[in-house]
Amino acid sequence: MDLSSKSRVLPTQPGVYLFKNAAGGIIYVGKAKDLRARVRTYFLAGSQENAKTGSLVREAADFETIVVDTEAEALALENTLIKQHQPRFNVLLRDDKTYPYIKLSQEVFPRVSVTRRVVRDGSEYFGPYFPAGLAYRLLHFIQKYFQLCSCRRDLSRPHARPCFQYQLHRCLGPCMPGLVTQERYQQAARDTRLFLSGRQPELARDLRQRRDAAAAGERFEEAAGYRDLLTVLEDIQERQKMHAVEGQDADVVGLYREGARAALHVFPMRHGRVVDRREFFWEALPDEEASDAELLGALLKQIYLEQPYLPPRIDAPMDFEDRAALEATLTAQRGSRVEIALPQRGAKKEMLELAERNARLSFARRFRAPAAEQQAEEQWAALGRALEVELSAGARRVECFDISHFQGAETVASMVVWAAGKMRRGEYRRYRIREVAGVDDFRSMAEVVRRRYRRRLAEGGELPGLILIDGGIGQLHAAQAVLTELGLEQVPLASLAKREELVFVPGREAEPVRLDHHSNELHLLQMIRDEAHRFAITFHRERRGKANVRSELLAVPGIGPATTRKLLRHFGSVSGVRAADAAALAEVMPEARAQTVWNHLHLEQQEPTEILKN
Repeated sequence: MDLSSKSRVLPTQPGVYLFKNAAGGIIYVGKAKDLRARVRTYFLAGSQENAKTGSLVREAADFETIVVDTEAEALALENTLIKQHQPRFNVLLRDDKTYPYIKLSQEVFPRVSVTRRVVRDGSEYFGPYFPAGLAYRLLHFIQKYFQLCSCRRDLSRPHARPCFQYQLHRCLGPCMPGLVTQERYQQAARDTRLFLSGRQPELARDLRQRRDAAAAGERFEEAAGYRDLLTVLEDIQERQKMHAVEGQDADVVGLYREGARAALHVFPMRHGRVVDRREFFWEALPDEEASDAELLGALLKQIYLEQPYLPPRIDAPMDFEDRAALEATLTAQRGSRVEIALPQRGAKKEMLELAERNARLSFARRFRAPAAEQQAEEQWAALGRALEVELSAGARRVECFDISHFQGAETVASMVVWAAGKMRRGEYRRYRIREVAGVDDFRSMAEVVRRRYRRRLAEGGELPGLILIDGGIGQLHAAQAVLTELGLEQVPLASLAKREELVFVPGREAEPVRLDHHSNELHLLQMIRDEAHRFAITFHRERRGKANVRSELLAVPGIGPATTRKLLRHFGSVSGVRAADAAALAEVMPEARAQTVWNHLHLEQQEPTEILKN
C-alpha cells in the first residue's frame, strides 16, 4: 500500500505521526487533532509545492502513528519524540540545552548548586540563565549573603568539623551540630527563593523588619549584616529599571527572521521586573517557506514543555495554530492557569515591541558579525570536529596549563588564555606550587587546576570551552580528577603530548587523536601550548633570579630575611645595594652592620692580590 492510500485509513483520533526514511530513521514528527485529516494533507495535489513538504514526502518511505486521548497529550508526546530523535525536518531548539539552572534541593537543609540537568526530583530550579556565567555569579551571591550549603557533604549525619566554605563565612554549617538551627537555615532558604524568584521588594521588607528587631534587641552585628544585604538589594533594584503595568510574572517573547535564519528573544519578568534575557538562534531552518506563526508555535512548544518553572502568562507577538492546545498542556503542567496572550496596546504591547527589537539586534549581532568573528567561529567548530569533542559555540575559549621546574626546585605553573581567535595576555596567570614537595608533575597539575577553577566557581567567573593540558595521559588524568571533584566534568578537556604531538581526550586515551602535521587545528593547539610553556619558563627564570638575589644578600653575616627585604625595597635591586656606599646603607640599618654589608659586597669579592695592592 502506498503512503497516500495508507493515510486514508488512519484513525480520526488525536495523536502523533512519525515519517521515516528508507533506512528506518525518523525524519519528521508531527501532532494532529485528527490523524487521518492531518496526514492526508501531505499527499494532496499542490501540497508538495512547499519546498519542505516536497522534500519530506520524497524522502519518506513509511510513517507510523501513535493514538492518544487528547490534543494536549499529543502535543506533549510530539515534543518528547522531537527531543529524543532530533528529526532533521523539525525545527530543533539546540541552544537552550547548554544553559544552566540554579537548583535548590528539597532536603531538611536545602543546598544550592548550579546544574545543566533538570530532573523531576522535587527540587526547585531557577533559570535557565544566559550567559552561563550569570548562574555562577548568582551562586556566589547566595553563598556570600544567604550562606546556604553548596558542597556535597552528607548532611544526614553529623561531622566533626565544618567544611571549608564555613571557614570563609559562605555557609551556615548545617553539617556540624550546634552551628545553625533548622529554623534559621530554613529562613535563609526562604530568602534565597524570594531572591531567585525576583521578589526583591518582599525580601527587602522582611530584612528591614529583622534589622529593626535586631537593633532593638542590641544585636548590632546581626543588624549590620541585614543592613549590608539591604544595601546590595537596593542597588540591584535600582539597576532593574524596566517595569510592566502589573506586578505579575510573565515571559515576553520577540521573534525576528530572515529566510532560513531566525532569532528568538525572551524577557522573563518576575513581579513586574525584567530579571533576565534568553536568546535562541537558528542558522538553517528546515522550512524557509514556513510562516513566522508556524515557527513561533514550534519553538514555544520546545521551550516551555520542558521548563520547570512556568509563568502564568506568556506574551507572544502573533497567534499560532496550537496556541489553545499549548495553553491547556502548560496549565496542566503548572497546576494553575497559563495564558498565552497577544497584547495589542499599552505597556504590555510596548514590552513586546522591546523584545522584538532585541531579537532584531541579536540577529544582527549573530549573523552580521565582522569577518574576524566569523573566522573565529569557523576555527572553533573545526577544532571540535578535529578532536571529536562537542565544543559549545557560546564558549570559544581555551585555557592551557603548563608546569615548569629546574632540578626539582621552584616548581611553578602557568595558565594562558586563547579566546575568540587571539591570545588574551591580560588574562594569563602564574602560580607557585605550594602543596607539592619535589618533582611531581601530576600532583602539581592537579593543584593548579584545582586552584584555578575553585576560584572561578567561587567568583562566578567564565568557564572555558576547552581546557588544554601540556603533557600526556598522567597530567590529563590529574586534571580530570580535579574537574570531577569540582563538579566540572562537563567542561571539555584534552592534553597535547610534546614528543609525537598526540592529543589525548578522557575516555579515549588508548586511541589518541593524530592531527595532520600541516593542519590548522594542530598549529592552533601547538601555538597555545607553546605560549603556556614560554610563560611558565619566563616566570621560572624570574623566580630563580630573585632567589639568587636573595641568597647573595643572605650570605652576608648578620643579615636575615627582614633586612634583605628592607634593602631591596630601599635600593630596588642588588645592583642598587652594591652601588651604595656605607653611609647610604646606614640609612636602612645600624652603621656597624652597614659597614659589614659594604665590606662583604666589595672587599670580599676582590681577588686577594687586589686587596694587598690597596
